[in-house]
Amino acid sequence: MTAQKKRTVLVTGGAGYIGSHVCKELHHQGYTPVTYDNMSKGHQWAVKWGPLVEGDLHDSKTLQQAFDTYQPIAVMHFAASIEVGESVEAPIKYYRNNVGGSLNLLQIMLENNCKQIVFSSTAATYGAPQTELIDETHPQNPINPYGASKLMVERIIRDCCLSDQLRFVFLRYFNACGADSDVEIGESHTPETHLIPIVMQAAAGDREKLYIFGDDYHTPDGTCLRDYIHVEDLAAAHILALESLLSGATSNEFNLGTGQGYSVREIIQAAEKVVGHAIPYEVHAKRAGDPPVLVASSKKAEQQLNWSPQKNLTEILTSAWRWYQKQT
Repeated sequence: MTAQKKRTVLVTGGAGYIGSHVCKELHHQGYTPVTYDNMSKGHQWAVKWGPLVEGDLHDSKTLQQAFDTYQPIAVMHFAASIEVGESVEAPIKYYRNNVGGSLNLLQIMLENNCKQIVFSSTAATYGAPQTELIDETHPQNPINPYGASKLMVERIIRDCCLSDQLRFVFLRYFNACGADSDVEIGESHTPETHLIPIVMQAAAGDREKLYIFGDDYHTPDGTCLRDYIHVEDLAAAHILALESLLSGATSNEFNLGTGQGYSVREIIQAAEKVVGHAIPYEVHAKRAGDPPVLVASSKKAEQQLNWSPQKNLTEILTSAWRWYQKQT
């Protein structure tokens, strides 16, 4: 096996938002990221730092060919359906894509003696928060099929670990946001459901107004508090997680957030300072299932991965605005 192949990492969903940022960071750290993506949500323009294999996780033949060709030393697994609301409306799709696709990936990994996986999980596995800051000991009781499907994959990977077939790191994100500092890649969903890109659409006049769902929560200004973490900080954590596995560390799980919550109104006000003008919004009724506060404790990642987020809210919003302007 060549030295180049020894540094190859298969990145499922690498043409998507977070996956593409991780591919860029892998490349900068001397790895060769091989993107495996069915391109249903991914973008050709986001694959810049390594080869693309276009295929679905259910396609065993194409997946096996990717392993034969590139012989990855590890897998970073991002490929999934990710919309909470859609998961409630189409649960079978989420279990088929997220659980079924992951089962096939794991089977191919084991058949090819690839034993390290960094899994893109989510804070949605925790369900309704029982504490102000959510750490890794918080009970996992997902309240929607999206979170349940991710927790099922965690369980399957954990069971493979118990049988000494795999080692893993689960990374549970809170609100990923922002864009690449070089404005090469960024967030682009259709339709867009994430707050910060929607704020940018309203700021640019491409959306008449944005909606605040509920302003009577038990929070300082009545709107929901969320933990927003820059996608480049997430990417850095993925490299540290990978290198912990490659250095022989035991399997682990980490929350990735800033430990700081911002309300919807605070996001709008901060964005207005970045764009230089008022952003129109309208208050609507609460949505069912939206907890008032979701904020991470990332102390474990700080202590064991030597990771901490570097980007503040202004930097997040500035990068998102620069990216949105480039796209329009």
